[in-house]
Amino acid sequence: MTEKKKMNPTKKILLSMLIGLVVGIGLHYIIPDGFFKQSVLIDGVFYLFGQGFVRLLQMLVVPLVFFSIGTGVMQMRDISQFGRVAIRTLVLYLITTALSVAVALFLAKMLKPGIGMNLVEAANSSTPAADAEKAPTLIETIVNIIPKNPIEALANGNMLQVIFWAFITGIIVGRFGEELKPLEDLMEAGNDFMMKVTALVMKAAPIGVFALIARTFTDIGLGIVGPLLTFLASVLGSMVIVILLAYLPLIVLTSKSSPMHFLKKVFPVYTFAFSSASSNATIPLTLSSCDTLGIPREISSFTIPLGATINMNGTAIYQGCAVIFIANAYGIDLTFGNLVTVVLTAVLSSIGTAGVPGSGMIMLSMVLSSVGLPVEGVSLIMSVERIVDMFRTALNVTGDVVSTFISATQEKLLDKERYLSDEKPMMEEVGL
Repeated sequence: MTEKKKMNPTKKILLSMLIGLVVGIGLHYIIPDGFFKQSVLIDGVFYLFGQGFVRLLQMLVVPLVFFSIGTGVMQMRDISQFGRVAIRTLVLYLITTALSVAVALFLAKMLKPGIGMNLVEAANSSTPAADAEKAPTLIETIVNIIPKNPIEALANGNMLQVIFWAFITGIIVGRFGEELKPLEDLMEAGNDFMMKVTALVMKAAPIGVFALIARTFTDIGLGIVGPLLTFLASVLGSMVIVILLAYLPLIVLTSKSSPMHFLKKVFPVYTFAFSSASSNATIPLTLSSCDTLGIPREISSFTIPLGATINMNGTAIYQGCAVIFIANAYGIDLTFGNLVTVVLTAVLSSIGTAGVPGSGMIMLSMVLSSVGLPVEGVSLIMSVERIVDMFRTALNVTGDVVSTFISATQEKLLDKERYLSDEKPMMEEVGL
């Protein structure tokens, strides 16, 4: 008797998303609003399994980032190599983020989303708008990276401070390996432990993805019409342009091969990032995907957690399109100086913003304030926020992997044989 072949893990995720989509839309239009729909389904079953899965992933983030970056830097004994990787990665992240928001502004100017909105009704909507926050200055951002209390930074999940402390730990332990052998063993054991815990949690991915998608569409259905469709077209079109003009050429130039093999290996990560809408939650799978691309952990364990914190290409696109949408909706003309301000503020505000669902709303409030647009305009696009969040997170994570791939290639550390193999990422290894 032949053994029954297990379904491909990526197909499991896609099937879960499809079923969740169908179930959510069906429930939205079939079941009337009321106690059963709101309390038992949206705020009960779907919330329990969806947010429960997200919480499991969030549980992994801080220790995983700390041990992953710590061991990666520790193994990178050459400090000059570490400096090159750090500078190259940071520059790549910032340049691609600036390019993304510039592309979004250009395309949104062409498509003119927001024209024809009924602002009287929208402005009086009962949906709460995000509170305006002032974008931190560059000096404040740099100073705030240094934790006053490393334990407090770990407890509060302040990712830039956690990353900074992991850098320091990895550098010191790596430099004084013999003297600090117990700490070196502890860091490596901690990293191995987090990989095993991650593998266990990832087994629940199909259930969690189904619940997240089903809850989203049970709540909003297909209520994306009129000017919002143009807004979505601006966002998705900008993402396609960035992939075609930036990501694919960079992959071809660095690997000297077709980008299709790269995209095939990254696809499971893209799918999972789309469903979870959290760059941080996707870190374990992103690291595993980097392994299959032939990228050594000494590179990826540094660049991927850093990217989940500061590389917000998808979010920058969302902000650029949202600014044009809200300006058009309110009949406000933006000057060239305003557009430059949007680019600079979007790049700056992306540094240190949490890679979790919904963080883009806070970033957007900063950008709107910087050019004098009404912050309450955020409420106009909240109905599609979750859907856009899924797409922009997927692009954020893909950008992390592309930049990591470039860094590994430039340092001549890419395992080309492993890159060209058909090796699958961690989901297959754990039998997800």
